[in-house]
Amino acid sequence: MVDEQKVNRVDDSHKGFQGSGEDGRAGADAAVGADAAVGADAADGAHGRGYELPFLLLAGFRSLIDRVHAELAHQGHPDMRPAHGFALQAIGARGATASEIGRRLGVSKQAAGKTVDRLVALGYAARADDPADARRKLVRVTPHGIDALRRSAVVFDELRAEWAASLGADRLRDLESGLRAVVPPEAFRLDAAGWLGGS
Repeated sequence: MVDEQKVNRVDDSHKGFQGSGEDGRAGADAAVGADAAVGADAADGAHGRGYELPFLLLAGFRSLIDRVHAELAHQGHPDMRPAHGFALQAIGARGATASEIGRRLGVSKQAAGKTVDRLVALGYAARADDPADARRKLVRVTPHGIDALRRSAVVFDELRAEWAASLGADRLRDLESGLRAVVPPEAFRLDAAGWLGGS
């Protein structure tokens, strides 16, 4: 659960709220009363707080990603980072140019180039001439990069099995089905890092 004491809430509607009354106190009292009523509903499980849902989803995502990378470090990939996984997916099986990688990741060509430089230095990717166009350089995933992706897929399956054991297989399937119902298909994109960074 998200600890309300540790979350910077934007829900300060009672501060400076201009309602009825000479100094806005009546409006502030109403806002505090409404907040308390919502808090009571949340306490008995009738309603969750709106801001908790994205934090819980993000925390679940992060816990899975952190576990995957801890396991990858034990399996010979200590330098693999979450951004590298997104970039390797953006490169794809056929390879891609730096511009294409940047578009897929939602970052500039220059930022994509820096990520590619790092992947090349770590042995996860390599640059090669494009057989269809000698003026272009393609970035391709190396066998070392493919090994990291394969290992991460296995670890994700193991972590899903852990969640199923903890929550129950039916509850986990319901959770996944519910998320598929509310998340549009186009939301499955690789530009999370660029989106979070505001680019």
